Amino acid sequence: MTEATAQKALVIPQLIVGLGNPEPKYHQTRHNIGFAAIDALSLAWKISLAENRKFQGEYGEGIAPNGEKIRLLKPLTYMNRSGQAIQSVISWYKLPPESVLVIYDDMDLPLGKTRLRLSGSAGGHNGMKSAIAHLSTQDFPRLRIGIGKPKGIANDVENGAVSHVLGKFSASETQFVSQILQFVIECVELSLKQGVEKAMNRCNSRTLTLLETENSTTKAV
Repeated sequence: MTEATAQKALVIPQLIVGLGNPEPKYHQTRHNIGFAAIDALSLAWKISLAENRKFQGEYGEGIAPNGEKIRLLKPLTYMNRSGQAIQSVISWYKLPPESVLVIYDDMDLPLGKTRLRLSGSAGGHNGMKSAIAHLSTQDFPRLRIGIGKPKGIANDVENGAVSHVLGKFSASETQFVSQILQFVIECVELSLKQGVEKAMNRCNSRTLTLLETENSTTKAV
């Protein structure tokens, strides 16, 4: 009985959503790292994504490494209406909110840091505000990927922050982001196999560094 209760308490994602904006001009911007994460998962798990009008996004489904069915979604509604697309998928498949894992950017975390949580507020992120509004709860897991704070914007914080999140990663950062996305895949796969709570220990305790990336590249060469 105790074991069955423990199994019930496990939060295992059935739908993984990456937040971002459509249109080529937003491709590879910091704000779209959620989209990049879904692309990385799609590639790793060999799940094709295609535009699905009913779900208002790019959608794909297949078998995850835990042997269970998994769904991937990139809302094409623009960031501040992301919740519409999420709601359309969970309504169609009758999924509970806690089975939705949302991946998105966080300016308050440094580049190389990820934070996995079972619930929480939007923290000022418009995509998450929309998700919470449409799911009518804050109790669903989320994985935040640090994009770092902009430098030298003390006199114009708001415009500086917008320019930062909508800006593209530098050449050295782009290589680093590839390593971060590999770690994100690892975190998500652990969430699927052992539950989000257990994966939090691994995902939240490590900070990747640019030096680490350079060393691994040197070794590979």
